[in-house]
Amino acid sequence: MVVERLVEETTSDGETSLGRGFLQRQDLSLPNGTPVDTSSPASSSSLLNRLQLDDDLDGETRDLFVTVDDPKKHVCTMETYITYRVTTKTTRAEFDLPEYSVRRRYQDFDWLRNKLEESQPTHLIPPLPEKFVMKGVVDRFSEEFVETRRKALDKFLKRIADHPVLSFNEHFNVFLTAKDLNAYKKQGMALLSKMGESVKYVTGGYKLRSRPLEFAAMGEYLDVFALKLGTIDRIAQRIIKEQLEYLVELREYGPVYSTWGGLEVELGEPLEGVSACIGNCCTALEELSEDMTEDFLPVLREYILYSESMKNVLKKRDQVQAEYEAKLEAVALKKEDRPKVPTDVEKCQDRVECFNADLKADMERWQNSKRQDFRQLLMGMADKNIQYYEKCLTAWESIIPLLQDKPETK
Repeated sequence: MVVERLVEETTSDGETSLGRGFLQRQDLSLPNGTPVDTSSPASSSSLLNRLQLDDDLDGETRDLFVTVDDPKKHVCTMETYITYRVTTKTTRAEFDLPEYSVRRRYQDFDWLRNKLEESQPTHLIPPLPEKFVMKGVVDRFSEEFVETRRKALDKFLKRIADHPVLSFNEHFNVFLTAKDLNAYKKQGMALLSKMGESVKYVTGGYKLRSRPLEFAAMGEYLDVFALKLGTIDRIAQRIIKEQLEYLVELREYGPVYSTWGGLEVELGEPLEGVSACIGNCCTALEELSEDMTEDFLPVLREYILYSESMKNVLKKRDQVQAEYEAKLEAVALKKEDRPKVPTDVEKCQDRVECFNADLKADMERWQNSKRQDFRQLLMGMADKNIQYYEKCLTAWESIIPLLQDKPETK
């Protein structure tokens, strides 16, 4: 039901791959770059477990593990907020202890991301979940909302911890270890005010002639990718809304058969069976809708935000290249036989090369994570839909014996 709607509406314009035209492979693979596996798994659950096992094997080479759990509500005079426990286990030398446990609120995570963007402008910074209440969620202190946000914050820190550069950032170290993060925030703000505009890595006012082909292709891919995910997100939300409306009707529909059965002597048992069957289908549909809301939609939104983050880094790269081109042209216009390239031009060239290398490395890393995440996401969605239809099939099959004619007793 969900899979058919998504496939039908997202492929109506003829596109069959989000990654068409970008990072294409020459070996046997699907259009999105995923290698073809000709073996048939015993079940969707077995393949899902195998994908998760691959992630566990990758953990053997890690030396920094971060988890976000134990959300707690704090009620103060001026505000009410949620904090989360951030636990760190590591063997890295730059940490004084092998394990830390601190409590952080959402604005602390936001501070960390801003600091990473300031200090690592050439790198892709993982996105945070939206600050405000997500669509369809009224109470931001409800268990469902808090748990959804906890999962997103946990993934945010894990992505940073797995990054070969961001994980060594001093602000990340402070975030994981400092008991009083507010004191460090104030210290950082004072330092920033002294340094003023000199801390800015990228200057504006320059116009880029044209992007190199590989970065132009990257920008086009990100635009199409975000468009496709946005479409899927809207359709999925409509599907969930329709499922919930259908669920309300089913809950009213089933009991009617039960009350009707009280009036019928010979049909009483079959009618009670139909009522129970509809009740079981209600439970199965409710579970399917919850899985879509809690597991499917957050991943779509994360990657929509991820694409926006990548576009921002790409724009910064363009600004640095434009600045370099302008300065290089200014040097060339000087009436000298052999004009010497100024140091600031050489530094600007170094920044362009740094942006290019870091952006391409992060894009490749992001593509690998995306393939893995969406394989698990789509396999999980298929598995949940299979379970839903199996439960409904079992429920309806259970009432067949009640509807069959029974031999009359002599």
